[in-house]
Amino acid sequence: MTTTSRRSRVSHKAERFTESVIREMTREAMKHGAINLSQGFPDFPAPEQIKARAIEAIAEDVNQYAITWGARDFREAIARKTEWYLGIEIDPETEVTVTCGSTEGMIASMMATVDPGEEVVVFEPFYENYGPDAILSDARPRYVPLRAPDWSFDKDELRAAFNEKTKAIIICNPNNPTGKVFTRVEMEFIASLCREHDALCFTDEIYEHILYPREGAEVAHISMAQMEGMRERTVVVNSMSKTYSVTGWRVGYCIAPPEITNAIRKVHDFLTVGAAAPLQAAGAFALSLPAEYYDKLQSDYVARRDLLLPALEAAGFRCFRPDGAYYIMTDITSFGFKDDVEFTRHLIRDIGVACVPGSSFYSRPELGAQQVRFCFCKRDETLLAAAERLGKLRP
Repeated sequence: MTTTSRRSRVSHKAERFTESVIREMTREAMKHGAINLSQGFPDFPAPEQIKARAIEAIAEDVNQYAITWGARDFREAIARKTEWYLGIEIDPETEVTVTCGSTEGMIASMMATVDPGEEVVVFEPFYENYGPDAILSDARPRYVPLRAPDWSFDKDELRAAFNEKTKAIIICNPNNPTGKVFTRVEMEFIASLCREHDALCFTDEIYEHILYPREGAEVAHISMAQMEGMRERTVVVNSMSKTYSVTGWRVGYCIAPPEITNAIRKVHDFLTVGAAAPLQAAGAFALSLPAEYYDKLQSDYVARRDLLLPALEAAGFRCFRPDGAYYIMTDITSFGFKDDVEFTRHLIRDIGVACVPGSSFYSRPELGAQQVRFCFCKRDETLLAAAERLGKLRP
């Protein structure tokens, strides 16, 4: 009797990355009854008027397929808001693709533009999807460090990461997980490298309205598409999730030049067909809200940040004060744990608060072994309860 070896039923791609650590932390929090400051979803209600418009759309029977690349009224709302906020005129018929969240927007964009063996530059620490996105699109990621406390990059290191194989760079601005907001000087330097090497820029801008101005520092949202010579080589990835507190709706969009948009639409069509039609109707309403909505969003998040930040510092964390997004990266060296995974396990099971181990944001786990990330998109009572529990920690 002869035996033959069974070929692997799992692709080499899938073997090269793990499941989401962030979402795993949510499951661990639920299992142990911990307060979830790991995954970045609000525990407060979404705006009533936006929810009402979604309900109306369902009642009006907006329940069948929208146009694959997005309902026209939603794409037109995206174009109007982009012109108002970024000062960029876009054609909703040829430059917008509505996707199932920014997650699909990023992978669809990369699969539509990157060929096997080409390289994509990624700043680290990075949002955990970007590494697998590069693998799934057959790209080779080239990592460039952002260094605490201000999460700046070394210009020579970034320049060295660009070469004849570079297809694109990924920027998350404002940045998850660090809260960094890239300055105009930094953006101009990145843009100059893209122009020099004929590289694209994928820019994740889902936190564009969550900013924390402070004296003596430039804290303003700048889109790479606004930079000289970058309009034709930039893909803006965005979503309703964070700005309108509807992370479960999974409605995002990409803005790109017509040639790239056409390619994104083809990939998107066969990935997901289209985003939920009634939620796109609600999105058209949401993106038409007045400037006051965004002012209140910002002031509310300033208050939440300023509630959690001192509580973390009092508990013994070294905190890196964010200028944007709704996360706080921290250093845990003072607690004396072997690594971030051991510390996070202790925090969830013994203290009752969940966070994300910092190693999940790095290409090599040891680089984040003494860091963890907290999110503060939560009600005041949630943050206060977490602060009380964190008081049990002993550096």
